[in-house]
Amino acid sequence: MPLDERVRPTGARSHPPLASRRGQSADANIGAVQMTTDSYPEGRAAELAGRRSERDALDGLLDAVRAGESRALVVSGEPGVGKTALLDYVAVQAQGFRVARSTGVQSEMELAFAGLHQLCAPMLDHLDCVPVPQRNALRTAFGIRAGPAPDRFLVGLAVLSLLSQVAGELPLICLVDDEQWLDRASAQALGFAARRLAAEPVGLVFAARVLDGELAGLPELVIGGLSEGDAHTLLDAVLAGPLDARVRDQILAETRGNPLALLELVRRVTPAELAGGFGLLGRAPLSGRVEEAFRRQVDALPAQTRRLVLVAAADPTGDLGLVWRAAGRLGIGTAAATPAAVAGLVEFGARVRFRHPLVRSAAYRSASLRDRLDVHRALAEVTDPQVDPDRRAWHLAQAAPGPDEDVAGELERSARRAQARGGLAAAAAFLERSAMLTPEPARRAKRLLAAARSKSDAGALDAALGLLIAVEAGPSDALRTAEVEHLRGQIALVQRRGSDAARLLLSAARRLEPLDAGLARDTHLEAVEAAIWAGDLDQPGGVREAAEAARTAPPCSEPPRAVDVLFDAFALRLTKGYPAAAPALTQALEVVLAQDVAADEAGRWLILERVLIGLELWDAESSHALAAREAQFARETGAPLFLRLAINLLARSHILAGELTTAALLMDEDRLIGEISRNPPIAYAEMMLTAWRGQEARTAELIEATVQEATAGRLGRIVDFADYASAVLYNSLGRHDVARDAARRAFEHDQLGYGPLVVPELAEAASRTGDITLVRAALEWLTERTRLTPTEWVLGIEARARALLSHGTAAESCYRESIAHLSRTRVRAELARGHLLYGEWLRRERRRMDAREHLRTAHDMLAAMGMEAFAERARRELAATGETARKRTVEITVALTAQEAQIARLAGEGLSNPEIGTRLFISARTVQYHLGKVFTKLGISSRSQLDFVLPPTGPPPQLTSPPPV
Repeated sequence: MPLDERVRPTGARSHPPLASRRGQSADANIGAVQMTTDSYPEGRAAELAGRRSERDALDGLLDAVRAGESRALVVSGEPGVGKTALLDYVAVQAQGFRVARSTGVQSEMELAFAGLHQLCAPMLDHLDCVPVPQRNALRTAFGIRAGPAPDRFLVGLAVLSLLSQVAGELPLICLVDDEQWLDRASAQALGFAARRLAAEPVGLVFAARVLDGELAGLPELVIGGLSEGDAHTLLDAVLAGPLDARVRDQILAETRGNPLALLELVRRVTPAELAGGFGLLGRAPLSGRVEEAFRRQVDALPAQTRRLVLVAAADPTGDLGLVWRAAGRLGIGTAAATPAAVAGLVEFGARVRFRHPLVRSAAYRSASLRDRLDVHRALAEVTDPQVDPDRRAWHLAQAAPGPDEDVAGELERSARRAQARGGLAAAAAFLERSAMLTPEPARRAKRLLAAARSKSDAGALDAALGLLIAVEAGPSDALRTAEVEHLRGQIALVQRRGSDAARLLLSAARRLEPLDAGLARDTHLEAVEAAIWAGDLDQPGGVREAAEAARTAPPCSEPPRAVDVLFDAFALRLTKGYPAAAPALTQALEVVLAQDVAADEAGRWLILERVLIGLELWDAESSHALAAREAQFARETGAPLFLRLAINLLARSHILAGELTTAALLMDEDRLIGEISRNPPIAYAEMMLTAWRGQEARTAELIEATVQEATAGRLGRIVDFADYASAVLYNSLGRHDVARDAARRAFEHDQLGYGPLVVPELAEAASRTGDITLVRAALEWLTERTRLTPTEWVLGIEARARALLSHGTAAESCYRESIAHLSRTRVRAELARGHLLYGEWLRRERRRMDAREHLRTAHDMLAAMGMEAFAERARRELAATGETARKRTVEITVALTAQEAQIARLAGEGLSNPEIGTRLFISARTVQYHLGKVFTKLGISSRSQLDFVLPPTGPPPQLTSPPPV
């Protein structure tokens, strides 16, 4: 049964599978590169004999994989230097291994996942063993199932899991030649897998001209020219007769030890030219000289043979039947193949194979434009539009001498198919080419705008902005002008240019109001989101202006969506203040708690806003549960960039609960995602974490870096969060004047959701520095909240502020009230600090015995949480009462690595190996390997024992109803 029929659900709509689209069997790529080895048997043996150190390195890689370890290596060097020969060497030496191969083809760079499918097709019978979300992502990427476009990280995880499963039977070696010509989606997935393989017997060896792009940072084996002695030996192996020593030296100098250049030189010149030195290559760059040598060999072929070679060069699939059908359309007979085969340039066997990629390049580039147009037209005519519509469309595009609407439409449909498979870069390429072939100016501008969107989605932001300039050069159109501004605003937000994004999005939303009410509404919401990040309250295009515009914008749907209810509440809060917005905020929280995130397309990724609603209402439990839900949804849907924001918000909640160990593990996850995506970690929660730990040097470093970056991008919200972290740090260190100034700056900006963080710091720092006016301002702010939304959290902090302004029994009553309220919340960090402040007050009242009780409680809680600076403050106060703080019990700790600790924690929470692997971007086999080490180190034998050897991390979150208004 064909591969696509085996895995396609009954009755499901599907895109044409890549295997059938290539017209090749699933195992056609195994051992696909043979001709290069056979073309010069004597030369190849001599060439490899001169690669002793390189062979040793590759033998070492094979030994490591044979021993159960993972290895990745990039063999890099200029064209013709022998990279393919070394990959062939690995294939021959890999006895007892399963070997899979893939070769990048320049003309396939626009076909998403083409190279990856070539490598993985023989392994797809193992796909059922891969976790379901990953399995579905890979099937969608390969076009063998319908579904939403898969996230590239999920595809990468699927490849990782698939390679791990296959390697469970035999050690696996994957050889990828000409990586520089892989399509981007394939390169991303393979680069991801190469970085995340750990404890599997898998080797990934890439051959590339330079180490960059998706492979940057992987181990590299740089292949230079052969040494003079080895080049001399290679030359002798292929010479038919003696050669003048001076000519030999000139040949060796000209070719610089490049084996292919040396072999091609000997092959293309006559003995007389060689003997006299007249046939030597010129001084052009070496790769150009080699290609020129191939071009001359192609030019020497008969005319019909040259056309046949051009057909083969224009078709990257190597499908012999397809090539002959196209040749027949052009009147080329089978006899035309013989001269090319005799010359050793092309082999027409089970598949069409060129001796070297530069032969293909030389044959194609040397052809006239007319011949290339004719060849692509013939290939399009013989390509099945049902089996391989995308390749047919691409051939039609290459055959078009000028604008052609029919071809442009075919390319547009190919773009939709690529988008559905998650091939964003490929979709952008199809759309851009479609636009170039569109004769009608308005339609061309529309397609250019679609191409710009795809470029933006693929992360090519500068290219997208370049296309927008071309869109604006088209005919005037009000809707398109608004859409261009909208996309510019979205790109600015991704680039962390908060104020620019808010201004552009607000302008676009206003333009859209009379044209498309639904899109205008959504754009207003985006403008508010951008303005929230920018944090410019009263600046033009700032939060208040954006919120007012969103609030007064025409409604677009009945009944309102969850996202509409959420932003209406925020708009009221930002324009009319907390008292007017409290009922709407409460209703919004109810809606958000009941929301099916997956079903809300418009508001699916409004992670920050959903969590903020709980913080605005001082509902710690709901806020934590929402953050946990957002993180879980982002993990399940394979959206790591959104996951990073979610886990930072979740880490903040754990910090407030005093669960710093759990927060630290989440920060490790944030760093891991940043490493995989090659983006810096978000680090906002890490700044908060180090501040609560009292780590002055590290926190100051993070604050400085964060403020610098946020100021450059005009992201005022981030600057205010850095001020909050500074206030926490310096309150813990007793430098209350610095803490007061930082907290006051953040307090004055009144950012959404920051009140529960900033106000406690402000009240404490102001009271310690004698700034009673500032304490009263904090109390008034708090009282406004307790009157409307009286949660235990805000009541506890308000009682503390009253205590800081009171004396005698009134102060004591307020301190006790505060502790009582906070003890009924999950914000145990504030509870511990409540005991600390009460104990300090009791000591100043000379009530040493009473003070000791609360200071001791504070010290023990803070020390257990890892809040060392606050714990030290409690220790000093306790010492002032005449009591020495009890030392924490010295525990025998086992040196788990960071990854082992993460895996142990997740296993202790009940996650399976595949679930842990998905969370940490590693294979289930790697998880099992690390768990074995954890069990050995901890002296346990099962997961059920982890609960007894790992510290608790706090209760699971529960979704609750919001407080009454």
